[in-house]
Amino acid sequence: MATGKLLMVGAGLSGAVIGRTLAKAGFDITVVDARPHIGGNCHTERDEQTGVLVHAYGPHIFHTDDAEVWDYVNGFATFKPYINRVKTTARGQVYSLPINLHTINQFFGSTFRPEEARTFIAETQADATIATPRNFEEQALKFVGRDLYETFFKGYTMKQWGCHPSELPASILKRLPLRFDYNDNYYRHRFQGLPEHGYTEMIARILEHPSIAVHLGTLFDRSQAAEYDHVFYSGPLDGFFDYRLGHLGYRTLDFERFTHDGDYQGCAVMNYGDADIPYTRITEHKHFAPWESHEASVCYREYSRACGPDDIPYYPIRQVREKALLADYTALAETAGNTTFVGRLGTYRYLDMDVTIREALDTARGFLDALETGHPVPTFFRSPL
Repeated sequence: MATGKLLMVGAGLSGAVIGRTLAKAGFDITVVDARPHIGGNCHTERDEQTGVLVHAYGPHIFHTDDAEVWDYVNGFATFKPYINRVKTTARGQVYSLPINLHTINQFFGSTFRPEEARTFIAETQADATIATPRNFEEQALKFVGRDLYETFFKGYTMKQWGCHPSELPASILKRLPLRFDYNDNYYRHRFQGLPEHGYTEMIARILEHPSIAVHLGTLFDRSQAAEYDHVFYSGPLDGFFDYRLGHLGYRTLDFERFTHDGDYQGCAVMNYGDADIPYTRITEHKHFAPWESHEASVCYREYSRACGPDDIPYYPIRQVREKALLADYTALAETAGNTTFVGRLGTYRYLDMDVTIREALDTARGFLDALETGHPVPTFFRSPL
């Protein structure tokens, strides 16, 4: 059985999973978080007025093909089946997302069968003159053509990222599906669901171990690292070094929270694709727990903007400037000593929850392997570059 004192900076999924795994291996674990709650951006809480379970930092839907990760989270919570069916309001109509056969038929006023729709898009919509898309806009034009692009992608993307789609990499759009059937499940993963009582309760159970001490409302100071045998840091990579090289770019979100008597929009997520609507979407949180019954509703209007020094970072921008700065911070991190950078902020990557848990499990196991073999513990178990 291993022994020693380890510090987890951040009480989100990364810190909780790594901490739990290494506590079971015999280490004494301290978890600190600057916020007054555990769970990071996955934090869920009951609204006192309505009783609705609210995703405080925006909705998080659990979806994965990783059977081990699925079994892991089900060991700490009861997951209820949940299919994420997203709608979008654009040009005065409501459509289904991702773009599927119903969307195509509704948009073009047609009754295409799958192969007919595929041929129609390829021969009359998609821009075949674009051989190698250089950016998001060209990828969209090659993929779906101008009409679908300008209706469903252009305005939303400009609001979400704060720039024209021609300034974004083509790789962003490659993750968005186009379907020639009526499947409106936003994800295609085998395992999909939501924890019955929210993510915060699930993470609390992960952290429930006699060798784990959690301290909330506690800022991390690098001088504390000397008190521990190793630090696992899931805060902002640039923040660890007091932003000495500058700030890595993020988009942040503002939430306009409101309540409604009854059902406000009839679905959990309604996107708004038109550029003149300032918010990107409205989420109605009682629909994220359809096994519950609530008369009133809690909704969020989401607004995306540039992330300032005092804002919560959500989406890493990772354009040319940021990648160059990231390379400099990655090199600087290698000099930190006895510190491993983990998670979305620590590695400056957008990570889904299942990937975060997978990497946390792999990091904890890799740490134990390094100790057993006498090899140095990596600064990054997954390179940010």
